[in-house]
Amino acid sequence: MELLDFVEQYIDDQDSGIKALLAFFLNLVMEYEAEKQAGAGRYQRSPTRKAYRNGKKSRRLMTRFGEITLSKPDFRDISFETSVFEKYSRVERAVINAILESYKEGVSTRRIQSIMSQLGIQGVSADTVSRMATELDVQVQEFLNRPIEQPIIYLIVDATYLKIRQRSRYVNQAVLLIVGVRADGYREILGIKVADQEDEGFWLSLFEDLKNRGLVGTQLVISDGHKGIRNAVIQAFPGASWQLCHVHYLRAIMRNLPKKAYPLVVPMIKEKLNGDEDELGVVAQELDKMGYLKAADTIERFLFDVGNYRAFPKSHWKRIRTTNMVERVNVEIKRRSKVVGAFPSPDSVIRLIGSILMDMNEEWITGNRYLNMSEFEVQVPESKLSFCPVDISAE
Repeated sequence: MELLDFVEQYIDDQDSGIKALLAFFLNLVMEYEAEKQAGAGRYQRSPTRKAYRNGKKSRRLMTRFGEITLSKPDFRDISFETSVFEKYSRVERAVINAILESYKEGVSTRRIQSIMSQLGIQGVSADTVSRMATELDVQVQEFLNRPIEQPIIYLIVDATYLKIRQRSRYVNQAVLLIVGVRADGYREILGIKVADQEDEGFWLSLFEDLKNRGLVGTQLVISDGHKGIRNAVIQAFPGASWQLCHVHYLRAIMRNLPKKAYPLVVPMIKEKLNGDEDELGVVAQELDKMGYLKAADTIERFLFDVGNYRAFPKSHWKRIRTTNMVERVNVEIKRRSKVVGAFPSPDSVIRLIGSILMDMNEEWITGNRYLNMSEFEVQVPESKLSFCPVDISAE
């Protein structure tokens, strides 16, 4: 089919048009994989050929647009390996499973039934739901418990809030996402956790779990103003610093200001935020004189936690003074989990978000380097990387 054919089909029937285009693309992906594995194209004579084709087999794949049928290449003497069915369907299965679990628990609505119909889900048994959950859980837990093999210099923690069922009611719970920037400058997703509480003990437990998996080398932890996180960083990472995200810091100050004060005060705070502590202290004094006591108190409370990023290479500053990197991940999580609405259990949250993060992590560690780490001096004692301490008093 030509591209125009897909356009015409989409105009006639949007659902079938999207499915036809998706099937066309995924078939092309598998053709490319087959050529790479065979060492030559179809009917091509080549000394590098390692396998010969043996036709194609039809395989069905459930997507958010409904079921599509693909043509999977086959080889005579070796097995054809493709990422299409595993990588593409992993998140889709997690979405479907969350919906089905809600249905199974008796909390379905007409909206959920409509979604199930759109996905082509009919007559699914409880055993099927359980089997899907088990398969996904194994993969997700392997990912979340894998060893951390490189030093993580910058650790970024951010939260997104999802509606999760607890017994007979739904509550908004924080789902924490932990990512890091490795010694080689690449980003890596390290874990997720549904937070029942966010006190110092919770953070210490979270950090110890990461250290038990091999986390070393952390020099800066960036997050919003979670209760207890500052003291937990001091205890878990001696010599490391906590950096309060500038975006969250500004939001916290603005919550204690009347909107009429925004045009005057916000630009003043932004201007001084990238200066030293004394400049921010002057802003706090000015706000105090203007009668904005709570805003002034907020500035002073975190005065020594918003400039720690300046102890590190200047080329890193823009990316380590906020949690924006994780915020973008949270946007994707919200987009993909929107179809579920409310989650039937914390396990279903981990199952879906873990599936999403597995795919994103693959893109991160095989994509472009996030930061140039050449300004750090690296030592390799006994085959294990470690970083020389950074002089955190340097400006």
